[in-house]
Amino acid sequence: MTETLTLAKAVNAALADALEGDDRVLLMGEDIGQLGGVFRVTDGLQARFGAQRVIDSPLAESAIIGTAIGMSYRGFRVVTEIQFDGFIYPAFDQIVAQVAKLRYRSRGRVTMPLTIRVPYGGAIGSVEHHSESPESYFAHTAGLRVVTASTPQEAYSTLRAAIASDDPVLFFEPKGKYYTKGEVDRSIVRDLETANVVASGRDVTIAAYGPTVETALRAAIAAADEGIEVEVIDLRSISPLDVDTVVESVQRTGRLVVTHEAPAEASVSSELITSVVERAFSSLEAPPERVTGYDTPYPPSAVEHDYLPSLDRLLDAVDRTLGRRNSRTELDYASVMGAAR
Repeated sequence: MTETLTLAKAVNAALADALEGDDRVLLMGEDIGQLGGVFRVTDGLQARFGAQRVIDSPLAESAIIGTAIGMSYRGFRVVTEIQFDGFIYPAFDQIVAQVAKLRYRSRGRVTMPLTIRVPYGGAIGSVEHHSESPESYFAHTAGLRVVTASTPQEAYSTLRAAIASDDPVLFFEPKGKYYTKGEVDRSIVRDLETANVVASGRDVTIAAYGPTVETALRAAIAAADEGIEVEVIDLRSISPLDVDTVVESVQRTGRLVVTHEAPAEASVSSELITSVVERAFSSLEAPPERVTGYDTPYPPSAVEHDYLPSLDRLLDAVDRTLGRRNSRTELDYASVMGAAR
């Protein structure tokens, strides 16, 4: 049985079902209780499950994660919320030095069933520190699972799997997609490692995750009008990356475009393209392309849509892999910033 939910409501449903199904599950974060969170994702959960299980924390990210580590160590399955992506850095030391290492350090005697929810990404017209994409920092850290969601169904299913996992999971929620609607079947629970081919094609592979999956699907529709078949892969898991699925696709299409909102340097696209070149070089008919955020701080909201991967930028990259466009037409970001001033 399916129901139509927004992505935010799908996250709420996953949290409610996890709380209902396991007394060890509890939630912790700033304003998540009575207020229901700044995006109202946890709306109604404290009234339903009580303040002992849906805990309003102080405004102190390091303390939130530090407390969650201790509770996870004692067998609770804690789900923490970092209110905005740009607020995660005070907890960075706790996450990479403690959360990621305790299971390995104890040779498996200690599990860390901790899920860290992080609203991330842009396109919400917000101020500084509220529209970042910090996933690459954590994907580099051994011992952490890093996942995201592109649709309400993926949000529900992947979050349920994250909460059930004995590994620590960073669950990045694309806040710009919180209010998109889709069908959700609560019986579907995903794994935390496998990518999903969401559109089949024979000419070009586009690998995307989170908010850029929708853009990739729009590019596939637009390219089809010109007789170009684009295969779209929703990576779903950022760490570990499901390279096998992408390699299998590239072996069919011969071309690869990777897109995400985070900057290009030392990013998920860097790792994925390197892995594909290592494993499927002979299958490539053209150099892989990247369509990402620029290597600058996230810009003011007035020009954020010039910063974010767009349909036109993605179609240009598809054309370059097909030899239909010889030179890059990527936006000169410095000129945009100058115009904004």
